[in-house]
Amino acid sequence: MHDISFTQNRELSWLLFNERVLEEAQDGRVPLLERLKFLSIFDSNLDEFFMVRVGSLTDLSMLNKRVIDNKSEMDQDEQLAAIMDQVKVLYQKKDYVFKDLRDQCRAKGFYAVENEELTEHEERILRAYFENTVSPYLSYQIVDLTHPFPRIPNLGIVILYRLRKKGSDDENCIGIIQVPPNLKRAIRLDKNKHILLEKVIEKYGAVLFESYSVEDAYTMSLTRNADIDWDDEDYEFAEDYRSHMKKMLKKRKRLMPVRLEFDRLPPKEVLDYLLKNLSLDRSRVFVTTSPVRLGYLFDMVEELAPHMGPENLDEPFEPQNGRDVDENLPMMEQIEKRDIFLSYPYESMEPIIRLLDEAANDPSVVSIKVTLYRIAKNSLVAEKLMEAAENGKDVIVLMELRARFDEENNILWSSNLESAGCRVIYGFNKFKCHSKVLLITRVVDSKPVYIAQIATGNYNEKTAKLYTDFALLTAHQGIGRDVNRLFDNFLIGELKGSYEYLWVSPKSLPEGVEAAIDEEIDKVKNGGEGYIRLKMNSISDRKIIDILSEASNAGVKVDMLVRGITCIVPKIPERTENISVYSVVGRFLEHHRVYQFGKGDDAKVYISSADFMTRNVRKRVEVACPVLDPSVKKRVLEFMDIMFKDDVKRRELLPSKRYVPVENKENFIAQDHLMKEAEEYERNRKERREEKVVAIKSERVKPDNFFTKFIKKIFG
Repeated sequence: MHDISFTQNRELSWLLFNERVLEEAQDGRVPLLERLKFLSIFDSNLDEFFMVRVGSLTDLSMLNKRVIDNKSEMDQDEQLAAIMDQVKVLYQKKDYVFKDLRDQCRAKGFYAVENEELTEHEERILRAYFENTVSPYLSYQIVDLTHPFPRIPNLGIVILYRLRKKGSDDENCIGIIQVPPNLKRAIRLDKNKHILLEKVIEKYGAVLFESYSVEDAYTMSLTRNADIDWDDEDYEFAEDYRSHMKKMLKKRKRLMPVRLEFDRLPPKEVLDYLLKNLSLDRSRVFVTTSPVRLGYLFDMVEELAPHMGPENLDEPFEPQNGRDVDENLPMMEQIEKRDIFLSYPYESMEPIIRLLDEAANDPSVVSIKVTLYRIAKNSLVAEKLMEAAENGKDVIVLMELRARFDEENNILWSSNLESAGCRVIYGFNKFKCHSKVLLITRVVDSKPVYIAQIATGNYNEKTAKLYTDFALLTAHQGIGRDVNRLFDNFLIGELKGSYEYLWVSPKSLPEGVEAAIDEEIDKVKNGGEGYIRLKMNSISDRKIIDILSEASNAGVKVDMLVRGITCIVPKIPERTENISVYSVVGRFLEHHRVYQFGKGDDAKVYISSADFMTRNVRKRVEVACPVLDPSVKKRVLEFMDIMFKDDVKRRELLPSKRYVPVENKENFIAQDHLMKEAEEYERNRKERREEKVVAIKSERVKPDNFFTKFIKKIFG
C-alpha cells in the first residue's frame, strides 16, 4: 500500500491539463481565431488520450487480475469509470465553448450553416457538389441479416440512417455512409458561409438508398485503441525492424473500439445493436452538440483569417537570431570560444542547420552522431546528415521508430538516411531512446575534438517554432567525451554506462536527481537553505514524488512548473507543505525540462529531455546535461524567474486537486515578454551594427588637413 494522501491518478490529472487547454479557448483575452485553434487542440488531445491511455487501460481491464495504480490505489476498472465521469463533464464544457465561439463568429458575419438554413440557390449548388464531387468517393451499405456490420475506421465519421423498406412492413434496418476522409471537411458557400461535409452527405445521401425511406439520420464517430503493445513480438528475432514496425502500424488501424460519439442519441434498439457489434459498454457513448472531430477548425482559421482581420489572431512572430550567435562567423569557431545557448521558439533553430552544414563540408570533421525522435516531414536536419554521409563523413543516426504517431515518417527517413550512406540504428528492445543529443568529432593535431549539442526538444524545424525548448551547444571536452561514450554504448546495446557529467536514464539520471534532492535536504539539516525549482511537462514517478515529499518535510522549498500530468499534490500537511505546483498553458507549448538545485551562483542547473515520469526516468534512454557556463546558467535562471512571474497564464494546483489562476498583479504573460525581449535584442543588435557601419564610413572620409587644402588651392 502506498500513501495516496498527497498523490493523484495520472489519467485524471491529464484530463485537468486538457481542461486548461479548453479554458484557453474560453478566455476572452485570447483572439477569437486562436480560441478556435485551442478548441481544436483540446479535441485532438482527447482523441489521442482515448486511443492511447483509455486503450491501454481497456487492455488491462481484460485481464483477470486487478492492476493497482500506486498514486490513487484505483484498479483499471475504477480508473476507467472515473475517466468516463470526468470526460462527460468536459463534453458539456466543450459544447458550451463551441456554441459561444460559433455565436461570436456569427456576430462578425461568418457562419457555419445547418441544412435547414440553406437557401434554394445554395441547395442547388450543394446537390450538384454532392453528385459530382462527393458521391464517387462514398462507401455505403445497409446492415441487416444478410449484410453484416461493416468495419468503421479509427476516428472515421459515419452517417447512420434508420431506414424502412418502401411498401413493406419489415422492421427498420440501418444504412451507413462513411464520410470520405480525403475530401475537404468544411465546404465554402461564399467567403462568409460554410457547411460541413457530413451535413451535405446527411441531406443528399438518402438517394443512395432508393428502395428505402429515411426515418432519421445521425452522425457518429468511432475511436479505436491505438496503444500498440511493443512487447507482443520479439524484436530480437524480427527479420527487419522497419518491416516489423510496418506490421505494427497496420495492426493499429484495426484495433478494438474504445469510444463512440453521436450528434444525437439514437433509439435504444439502434444503440444496443451498435454496442453489441462494436463490443462497447454504454459508458463509452458520448453525445455532443458540437461537430465530431474538430481538427477542421485549423483549416477554417486559415480561410477566415484574411477576411476577419488581424485583431482575431495573435500578432505574427518569427524566431529571432540567437543572441549568442554571430551570423558572420562559422558556428564551430564560435562554439569553440564559448557555449552557445538557444531558446526556442524565441530564437531560431537556424544555427543548428548552419552547424550541420559546416560539419558536412569541413575536411577536419570525421563523424556526426545524432539521436532523432520526431523530425519534420521536410527535414533540413536529415538532409544535412545525408549530405555529410555523401561527403564521406561517418554519420551515425539513432532513429527511434517508436515515436508514437510519427512512426511512418521515421520509417521513411530512416530508409532515406541509409540510402545516403548513414549508419542507422534503432535503439533498444524495450527502451525508447528519447534523448536529444548531437556530437560532431573533428581531428585537430591528430586528436579528437568534440562539439556537442544537448537539447530538451526534437531536431524538428516545425515544432521549434511552436514548442518552447532549450538547446546547448558546447565545446566542453568532458561533456563531448560523455556524449561520445553514450553513442558507443548505443552501438553495443549498453544501458548502464557511467558518465562524468551527463545523467543518463535508466541508471544515472534518476540516481543523480535523487542525490541532488538529498543534497538540498542535507543543507537544511546543517542549518542552511534548501531549494529546488523544476520545470517539465509531467511528473508521475512514485519514487521521485516520495523523495520530494521527504525534502518538503525536511524544510526544503520546492517550486514546480508542470504543464501536464502532475501526480504530486502540493500543500498537504506533513507531506507536501513546502511544495508549490503551477502550470502554464499559452500560445506556445511549454516543453523545456529544467532541474535547479540550490539558488544563485551555487545552484546546480540541468537541462534535460526527461520529465519525471516513470517511463522517462526508468524505461527510456534520456539525458540531462549540467549547465556549466556561468553566462548560460544566468540566462536559464532568469528564464525560470520570468516563467514563475507569469500572472495571466499561470495557474496554481490546490490541495483539492483543482487549478486556479494566480493573483493577477502585473498582467504579465511570460511568453509575450520573451517574444518582445527576443525582438528587442535583435533590433538593438541591428542598430549597433548599423552604427558601426556608419562609424567605419565616417572614419574613411576624414576632413582635409592643412597640406591637402594648400595643394587644392594651388592646383585647383
